[in-house]
Amino acid sequence: MSSENSKTNWGQFIPLVIVFYFWGFVAASNDILIPVFKKAFDLTQGQSQFVSIAFYISYTVGSLIYMGVSIVMKQDLINKIGYKNGLALGLVISALGTLLFYPAANTGSYTLMLAGLFIVGLGFSLQQTVANPLAIALGPIKTGSQRLTLAGGINNFGTTIGPLIVSFAIFGSTASGNTDMSIESVKIPYLILGLAFIIVAVLLKISSLPEHPETIEETTEDSNSSKSSALHYSQLVLGMVAIFLYVGVEVSTASNLPAYMESKLGFAIGDIAPYISLYWASLMIGRWTGAVEAFTDNMSTQKILRFLAPYLAFGVFLLVNAIAKHDLTPFYIYGLIILVLIAADMASKGNPARMLLIFSVLGITALFIGMATSGMISVYAFTSVGLFCSTLWPCIFTLAVSGLGKHTSQGSSFLIMMIMGGGIVSWLQGAVSESIGIQNSYIIGVLCFAYLAFYAWKVSGILKKQGINFDQKLSGGH
Repeated sequence: MSSENSKTNWGQFIPLVIVFYFWGFVAASNDILIPVFKKAFDLTQGQSQFVSIAFYISYTVGSLIYMGVSIVMKQDLINKIGYKNGLALGLVISALGTLLFYPAANTGSYTLMLAGLFIVGLGFSLQQTVANPLAIALGPIKTGSQRLTLAGGINNFGTTIGPLIVSFAIFGSTASGNTDMSIESVKIPYLILGLAFIIVAVLLKISSLPEHPETIEETTEDSNSSKSSALHYSQLVLGMVAIFLYVGVEVSTASNLPAYMESKLGFAIGDIAPYISLYWASLMIGRWTGAVEAFTDNMSTQKILRFLAPYLAFGVFLLVNAIAKHDLTPFYIYGLIILVLIAADMASKGNPARMLLIFSVLGITALFIGMATSGMISVYAFTSVGLFCSTLWPCIFTLAVSGLGKHTSQGSSFLIMMIMGGGIVSWLQGAVSESIGIQNSYIIGVLCFAYLAFYAWKVSGILKKQGINFDQKLSGGH
């Protein structure tokens, strides 16, 4: 088995990342549904964010159900049914959720649509619990976080084209100013999505993905540890809050952007999709940049790829929007902002704590610029938050589970549970916007990034006390 794990198993990894694509497609498509539902059902900005709450709170409920079933069975559910079966089951659950969009659209029921999104999210919760550790297991451990970053890049390919496809399905043309928002037009794309879930579930079942991948063995220190739960490790507990706020600021920045562009800049709802697409493409740009180490150990090649990868991802965004017949002129200037990302990535030197600190400070800077300016400068500033959120998931995930040993899988499930921050922080910003205005409401995101910067500083000291130093690991690796 060790020889098989000396390199990434691309034959198994490629079918796995299809589910990462789906998560991104649906998550970003929600940002198109929010303004549509707001207008169709005459909702406040806070009420419209129930879309985010229903979707992201389902991750927490799904994790609790998973833990409850495991307790009743007195055995870990995934270990019992197998990783491949767990993925397939999660896809089937999500497919069942998409079916609710049909009666919901026919009856014009906002509640039923929220229920459909909730069930889709329940399936995603199970898929996340399986797929994140599986992505790490399909190759050498030292490049596990890079594989997770690469999978995140595929996820953001879904977030880049999701808003455009759903916008086309709802408005009839992504390039027109058409805002004819028949709720019934929502059901077809989601029924097609449900069919895709079922097809991929079947494909995964017949793929070579392992049911029980080899996991990291616990060290002597782990076996001698008196800690009986992952919650006894402060890096995990503080990391749970970090995941909550990270997903929160990532999602709320995008989900409140349509309201800002419509109310302050006069954009038609149907014309906002390419900017939502650019936001999520920004995460893809950053993640492709952060994943280069998964492909090669050659330092010279890595330096070249660090410049090529982000602009290749940016090219994907431009190509997709060209196909959708959007005017690309407003987006070319964004190529200069990507240079800030490349410089920050190089400055981090692969240390997850340093990267988390640098990117959090840049996120705060971008939000303040967005709040202090107007017009397209503010839009680019808010959109660039996607660049600085891009690699934070693997950074926080790596820092939070480092040193947990035999409690790693339990810690991972607690982190997945905290994805609910995407819904709660989005709703909070939407509610706050009703008092201080949509542009000033981005102060919520600033507070989220401020905690992430604190966690980056704090966790370094915690891990060093446990004998874990990422700079030493890196120097030893070279």
